[in-house]
Amino acid sequence: MKFTIARENLLPALNMVCGAVERRNNLPILANVLVSVEEGKLSLTGTDLEVELRAEVALEKGEPGDITVPARKFLDIVKALPDKQTVTFQLGDGRVTVRSGSNRFTLTTLPASEFPSLEEGPGAVSFDLPQVELRSLFERSQFAIAQGDVRYYMNGLFVELKSGRLRAVATDGHRLALAEARSPVEAQGDFGVIVPRKGIMELLRLLEPSDQTVKVTVGTNHIRVQTDSYHFVSKLVDGKFPEYEKVIPRSGDKIMVIARESLKEALGRAAILCNEKFRGVRLNLKTGQLVLVANNPEQEEAEIEVDVDYTSSDLEVGFNVNYLMDIVNAVKWEKLRFMFSDAASPALAEEHGGSGTLYLVMPMRL
Repeated sequence: MKFTIARENLLPALNMVCGAVERRNNLPILANVLVSVEEGKLSLTGTDLEVELRAEVALEKGEPGDITVPARKFLDIVKALPDKQTVTFQLGDGRVTVRSGSNRFTLTTLPASEFPSLEEGPGAVSFDLPQVELRSLFERSQFAIAQGDVRYYMNGLFVELKSGRLRAVATDGHRLALAEARSPVEAQGDFGVIVPRKGIMELLRLLEPSDQTVKVTVGTNHIRVQTDSYHFVSKLVDGKFPEYEKVIPRSGDKIMVIARESLKEALGRAAILCNEKFRGVRLNLKTGQLVLVANNPEQEEAEIEVDVDYTSSDLEVGFNVNYLMDIVNAVKWEKLRFMFSDAASPALAEEHGGSGTLYLVMPMRL
């Protein structure tokens, strides 16, 4: 097995697949990257048994074969080489030699036959979508995914396709984010699956804000996302996601409309004096005005006034300031519309004018 490749072609592909390789693992093979050459193409694969990433690069010439080498060491070597150099990779006597100019490195190997592969199974539903659309869908919802919750089905993003409407829903029990694709999706069938948090984070790293099409295939146990340059596969969380539509309030009679930038700045100022452990902020609403109040055990207090469009009865309600900041940071809307019922009920936030994306936040007792 032998191939020669330009460093600038090898590095992006290698850097991409190493994102799926865990630094700490119990199986030595999982610390390695699978290197394969076949039919004038170099294939690099990394996995942690939950997520698998494969990148492909065209080669001018190469001798077929496959082997695994330590992923991080191989990446660090290629990163440290000078720009505009060629890299020669050669297998011999159970070791790999990496050469570039006057530099030579020898790496240990493990057989390619030991490298695990995620069994995708037959694809149930496939559809095409611009990368920017899928990326936006995940960006607007992923922050509400639970982390390390015993309710394992909350530790992922619920991706649902129903009647051509693609949604992403996340909740940690204290808040809920629901994002909807801006255009209908054509697919032969519907589905509802939970993609683990790591898979979503990797996809956000991979997906580009471009109109280039990405192909998504959802099976019974896996989801596959592929472009011309990479193939991404993730296991799905085996569980039933909560019936989220039942918890979304629709009857709130107190409506506040506020400029997103104004709210973002006000929350940032109020958060300065919030307790580091207790992140509560009080919202005092009265006609045309919102007053944000935050304090801490040192008896310090912040009081921020913001002009808003509000004509209902006075309301005082508390929220976790981080949850509100996550909302304003996740969207680019000009104005937000908040709907309240009372101080003990969740608030609903969405774009003023509607966009299919909404957020639910549970109140706090302050």
